[in-house]
Amino acid sequence: MDDATGSAERSEAKAGRRPCDQVRVRVPATSANLGPGFDAFGLALTLYDDLIVTPCASGVTVQVSGCGEGEVPLDETHLVVRSIRAGLEALGASVPGFTLRCENRIPHGRGLGSSSAAIVGGLAAAYALAGEPVDRERLVVLANELEGHPDNVAAAALGGFTIAWTEGETGRAVRLEPADGLAAVAYVPDNRVLTKEARGLLPGVVSHTDAAANAGKAALLVAAMTGRPELLLTATEDRLHQEYREPAMPESLALVHKLRGSGLAAIVSGAGPTVAVLGGHASKSAGQSVFFRSTPEPPDGWTKYELGIEPVGVQVWSMEAG
Repeated sequence: MDDATGSAERSEAKAGRRPCDQVRVRVPATSANLGPGFDAFGLALTLYDDLIVTPCASGVTVQVSGCGEGEVPLDETHLVVRSIRAGLEALGASVPGFTLRCENRIPHGRGLGSSSAAIVGGLAAAYALAGEPVDRERLVVLANELEGHPDNVAAAALGGFTIAWTEGETGRAVRLEPADGLAAVAYVPDNRVLTKEARGLLPGVVSHTDAAANAGKAALLVAAMTGRPELLLTATEDRLHQEYREPAMPESLALVHKLRGSGLAAIVSGAGPTVAVLGGHASKSAGQSVFFRSTPEPPDGWTKYELGIEPVGVQVWSMEAG
């Protein structure tokens, strides 16, 4: 067990089953699809939103700093608030009111799982408010019900590299250990693309040839992500969704093609328009440093994030009452 995993488990154990005075939650950004793993693959990244929830006698007060400040609602319609309420209801618990403080670093509407982070963070907070240790498997189920697809929420809940699927309408996921030294660079543009808009560009039917090609590359990507990072460029090839989305994000697809042409495993992150590059080498620290230096500076109007892989997923700390 690594230190991060042990710390998270100890934090959850300390939550016990008692009311708490304050809940603190840290939830990571995520990248989904990763090329050929459409609606299935997810990767947790070392970029975080922090939530602080303090119970009170009645009402809801929301404060937001960082990403989304001045843009998102500050009432019961806030996504974290709705997720806390849904989690409490599922757990059969009730909290009359609370103050929510959001310190956001995950860009909104850019394909880095900001909505999934809000949902997973809110549900995790509900567990602590109810005095329950976080059940990560059930959290994925609940989060999928709110989000509508489990790829991002699985990575946010479980950390590492995840494979998600649905059984009927129930979200499921398994976590795999990423290869040592795996890292990601995210190129984030100033403009946003709505997930609904990006999904609306996808065809209802694809060719058997393209489907077969993606199936093979998705299987190869599992091997590349977990032990053979030298295969990432080939394994991240996609024929199912990225090119169809070009009308909504032409600059993103142009950047993907440019980076891949220089030998980098570039993909559209989630629904875009962020472009992510995956890479790394056997030595964890030196490999990430070498990898980061191998990636170019961002185009004008874009921001470059150099990120590791978050191993644990959402983490919760609570201060107990009494």
